[in-house]
Amino acid sequence: MTAVSASAGAARVALESTIIAHGFPYPDNAALGKELEQVVRDAGASPHTIAIIKGTPTIGLTAGQLEHLAQHGAAYRKVAASDLAVVCVRGESAATTVSATCALAEAAGIEVFATGGIGGVHRGASGDVSQDLHALARHKLAVVSAGAKSILDLPRTLEMFETLGVLVVGYGCDEFPAFYSARSGLALDHTVYEVGELAAMCRWRWRHGGGGVLIVQPVPAHAEVPRAEADELIETALAAAAQAGIVGKAVTPFLLRQLAASLGGRFVAANRALAVANAQLAAQLALELARAPRA
Repeated sequence: MTAVSASAGAARVALESTIIAHGFPYPDNAALGKELEQVVRDAGASPHTIAIIKGTPTIGLTAGQLEHLAQHGAAYRKVAASDLAVVCVRGESAATTVSATCALAEAAGIEVFATGGIGGVHRGASGDVSQDLHALARHKLAVVSAGAKSILDLPRTLEMFETLGVLVVGYGCDEFPAFYSARSGLALDHTVYEVGELAAMCRWRWRHGGGGVLIVQPVPAHAEVPRAEADELIETALAAAAQAGIVGKAVTPFLLRQLAASLGGRFVAANRALAVANAQLAAQLALELARAPRA
C-alpha cells in the first residue's frame, strides 16, 4: 500500500474512486473529483482519493492518476472489500466502492470518509445485502453520506444497521435521508447539530471498542428531488427491470441509469451537491478529531 504522506497532517479525509470511474461521464467526473478534493483542502484538511493502481492500493491519487481514472473509468474494475485480494495479487487497476474504501482508509490510519450514498438491503426477496453495511460494522471509521441510495429497501437497511451495531447519527436531521430526497419518513434515534459533539461521540465509541459511525445529512435543498417524485420514478424503473428480466447485481446499475434518464441534468446536480456537502462535513469532522488525541 502506498503510504500517506507525513506532510498531509492529521486531519485527513478519504474519498472513494467509484464515483469518478463509474458515477459520471467524462469530463464531469474529473471536475467532480477535483472539486471534492479542493473542498476538503479549503476546509483545512487533506483529501485522499483511494483506488487500486496496477495492484497497489493507492491512498491519495496524484492529479495525473485522477485524470486517467476519469478518462478511462470503464477500464477500472469496480471492487468491494472482498475483491481487494484478487485485484492486488493480479496487478489490476480498480475503483473502490464504500466497503473497499473503508478497509483501505482504516489500514492507512484515516478516520473519516466522505461518500455520496451507501449501499444497503435491496428491495424484494432476493436477500441481496451490500458489503457496505458489514464494512461499517467492522471498521473504526466515520462515514459521511446522504443516507442510502433511494432505490434500496430503506426500512430494512436501517434495521440491518441496528442488528450489526452500527451507530447511525443524523447531522441536523431527525429522519434518515433518502439520497436524492431529504426525508424518508424513517425516524433516527440520534441527531447532532455540532461537529465538536459528533467528534467526541466518535472518539468515545472507538476508545471503547466500537466500530463504524454512519453520519447522514440531507441533500442540499436546492438540488433535492421531492420524495413523491423519486418514489414514482423508482417504481417505474423497477417495473422496467422486471419486464426486462434483470436480476441480481445488474438491478442497481439499471435502476440508476433509468433514474438518470428520467431526471436528466437534475440527476447530476443532486449527486454533485450531496457529494460536495458530505466532503465539507467530513473535512470539518476530521479537523475536530485531529484535536482529540487517539487512545
